[in-house]
Amino acid sequence: MQSIIDALSAGHDDNGGQINIAKREIKGTVVLMKKNVLEFNDFNASIVDRFDELLGRGVSLQLISSVHGDPQNGNKGKLGKAAYLENWIPTIAPLKTGETAYDVTFEWEEEEIGVPGGFVIKNNHHNEFFLKSLTLEDVPGEGRIHFPCNSWVYPAKRYAKDRVFFTNKSYLPHEMPLPLVKYREEELVGLRGNGQGELREWDRVYDYACYNDLWDPDDGDADNARPTLGGSAEYPYPRWGRTGRPPSKSDPKVESRLPLLMSLDIYVPRDERFGHLKMSDFLLNGLKAIVQIVKPELEALCSEDGNEFDSFDDALKLYDGGVKLPRGPTLDNLWKDIPLDIINLIFHTDGERILKYPLPEVIKESRTAWRTDEEFAREMLAGLNPVVISILQEFPLISHFLHTHAVIEPFVIATNRQLSVVHPIFKLLHPHFRDTMNINALGRQVLINGGGLMEFTLYPAKYCMEFSSSLYKHWNFTEQALPQDLKKR
Repeated sequence: MQSIIDALSAGHDDNGGQINIAKREIKGTVVLMKKNVLEFNDFNASIVDRFDELLGRGVSLQLISSVHGDPQNGNKGKLGKAAYLENWIPTIAPLKTGETAYDVTFEWEEEEIGVPGGFVIKNNHHNEFFLKSLTLEDVPGEGRIHFPCNSWVYPAKRYAKDRVFFTNKSYLPHEMPLPLVKYREEELVGLRGNGQGELREWDRVYDYACYNDLWDPDDGDADNARPTLGGSAEYPYPRWGRTGRPPSKSDPKVESRLPLLMSLDIYVPRDERFGHLKMSDFLLNGLKAIVQIVKPELEALCSEDGNEFDSFDDALKLYDGGVKLPRGPTLDNLWKDIPLDIINLIFHTDGERILKYPLPEVIKESRTAWRTDEEFAREMLAGLNPVVISILQEFPLISHFLHTHAVIEPFVIATNRQLSVVHPIFKLLHPHFRDTMNINALGRQVLINGGGLMEFTLYPAKYCMEFSSSLYKHWNFTEQALPQDLKKR
């Protein structure tokens, strides 16, 4: 028995003598958000995950050494013994959206692991979860070590390589601890993808493509035909994130489009998708479907000569009573495909199915408040320049979509392809890129596509995107920073 204890508590040096290996336990806390909490209480996801736990298929984590490399694994940082999240089954998911903390205990060997610089996580459940962070307590010589994650982790079978997360320290490439370098490089290779195949929701690929999905050749409507933007001198345009959808049957140069009611499923890397709260605010897809359904009702509020209101009273009717929606199979399908939480934000819940719009703050107290001296002063202080009245020279598709959304997407893609999450520049840029890819993807489905909302509401109509491409020819990167940007404005 003593020999067994010695074998468990001691190692051997090169001369065959015993050496002591310091072993201890390190406590950690994992914070995550389950799918059944984020996906409008997907009860089935909760049941399946608990069944996986009963079968021994849990969530495992392994610490990665930032000090010691493993010669048998290409000198990549040594991996610690796998530890599992504790008490997954007894933990009852909150009734409302929220985070859940789980304990995890690592067996730590000072001589073998040293200071952890990252960790590998394997999700052996059937469903994904949103991993917020891992925090280790009382690490010898380090104290607390924090690993910010903020990423969706899908079942391990969905990944070619294990998911790896690093500490909150920042490193330039030459400063990265050598045992962690290959983990960082493998992570970037995975994010770049191989340029092949259709991308799925669990893929984490950032790749480039041209705007070749702005119309559907297969629908037989030649009036909606639009040129491919980008990749040519005639129609230059910033790149967007590749989806890999198959080409259309009628024109192989045009990418096939998703059905309108499936627009929310368009591919963007999962970590770029809206959070559950943002999604409830961003209703462009649902509003597009609704506008198509109730277009006659909306047109009745406008003049016969254009998309204009005849009077302020007509505009205010949208806020007073809303637009009563007709009933029919198309609208019923819309009800099924848009989550209930979102529907409640758009419609009254009294069964009348009325499209409602939030009343602007400026006219909540008084319908004429926008004309008062007080409001004039407020807008002046806020920098809205209400006294400046001039003809519109750049329609919103150019001034906002092109300059704010389209030109940013290539930088989002390049940042994720070229800079590791531990790079200080990545940490500075990432917050400013949030939601850009998701907004642009949905915009291609319902806003800037042939026959979309932009063409329906703006004067250039079917030539909107061609105008935008023409102006992009004069876009200059060096003019986007101060003071050149202000001078150009």
